[in-house]
Amino acid sequence: MTQLDGHDAELTRGLERLASRAPFAEMMAESGGGTSIRLDTKTTSVLPEPQLRGVVYRVWTGQRWAEAATSDLSAGGIGDVVERLSGELQRGHGTAPVPGPSATTRGHWATRPKRSLHDLGIEGTIAFAKDVLGWMRAVDGIVEAQIRLAWEEDERRYVNSAGADCRQTMVRTHAVAVPIAMENGRPEFDFWSRGGVGGLEAVPGLNEAAMREAAEGSKALLKAKAAPTGAMDVVLDPTVAGLLAHESFGHGTEADQFVRDRSYLKPILGQEVAPSFVSIVDDGALPTGWGSVYVDDEGHPGQKTFLVRDGRFVGALHDRVTAAELGAKPTGSTRRSDFLSRAFVRMTNTYVVPGPHKFEEILAEVKHGVLLEHGTSGIEDPAGGQMQLKVKRGRLIENGRLTELVGSMALSGKVLEFLRSIRAVGRSPELEIEPGFCGKGHTDYLPVGTGGVPVLSRAIVGPA
Repeated sequence: MTQLDGHDAELTRGLERLASRAPFAEMMAESGGGTSIRLDTKTTSVLPEPQLRGVVYRVWTGQRWAEAATSDLSAGGIGDVVERLSGELQRGHGTAPVPGPSATTRGHWATRPKRSLHDLGIEGTIAFAKDVLGWMRAVDGIVEAQIRLAWEEDERRYVNSAGADCRQTMVRTHAVAVPIAMENGRPEFDFWSRGGVGGLEAVPGLNEAAMREAAEGSKALLKAKAAPTGAMDVVLDPTVAGLLAHESFGHGTEADQFVRDRSYLKPILGQEVAPSFVSIVDDGALPTGWGSVYVDDEGHPGQKTFLVRDGRFVGALHDRVTAAELGAKPTGSTRRSDFLSRAFVRMTNTYVVPGPHKFEEILAEVKHGVLLEHGTSGIEDPAGGQMQLKVKRGRLIENGRLTELVGSMALSGKVLEFLRSIRAVGRSPELEIEPGFCGKGHTDYLPVGTGGVPVLSRAIVGPA
């Protein structure tokens, strides 16, 4: 039995009452939680994730949307929400049709982890984390190390008056390892991070060899040169290419920005924005992608949406309202960070599609430039089209060869100029999706994935 099963009758009864009074009614009930375990050489912390359980109901009044939420799933708590929305229906009565298509999806989906941290238990997870910590600390010169292992389970049930009835349970697992080196009192660190839908099988590579490699990376950064400065050729590694996808055709293609005229991309929909070998997609249907969903919070299935296809800007991300206003279809992109938060058009897993070029061919194109590695963060101006990507490390490129290691740096410039300057996109036998969290503005954070393959272009770089 799940955390919501015992409340199904009251939840459904509340929806039926609203559906009898409104042109359209829906509910999203949620139950979730998890655990995060953090270790360093001195401390062990077990941090329970916030335990959420509640429901949000939304109705179309004939003029506008109205919604109300509660964490009280008793008959009385749900009844209070129904009465509140019934009052909104009486005050806001109108005759406008419900915007956009209503989902009719029905089904039950659940992640089945093969190696669940929940099943491993607190003691077992701590024991494994100590092993990981030991692998990093075994490298000479590592004075401290940190490891975080976290899992969360999020169950959601979506039902509407058009016939949709969807239940999904997502289990996500995330691991971050940080070995810290020191020389002459100056600390430096590299990091290792993986995450996805599932258990430990969703964080491949969490082993002794990878931890030793990360530790050697921390030591190497103590000797790294300062990052170069100025306009030059840049090669993005897959983690940085993922940040590029997220920041270039991420928030700017969330179609509520189109409706508000806050996206520089809106006027160029349908136009060429990059060479023909460049494609960018948002894909909520990737089997283990960190940002994947079986269905979104309006009941539409997670799906693959091309944003840039063969160099042309071909699509945006839609909920039912933006689809109605812009003559499109919902793309499975309606997401609430939880039942207390508004539904927004949001990304899932955004990535650069593998292209035709070998990595050696990409390097051979560069006479003088830099490889940017280990992306850490990015920012975008959806209205003005500027972006900045930050990375932990890089390598100078001279005459087609990787040479000296350089420290953290930032890439900045105009998105469209960068895309039009792309000269190569790498091949990849298997696309890796990096875990991350993204807010709408400064709130409503939820899991999103980014990924890609090596990309060669030109931009301005400098120390971060």
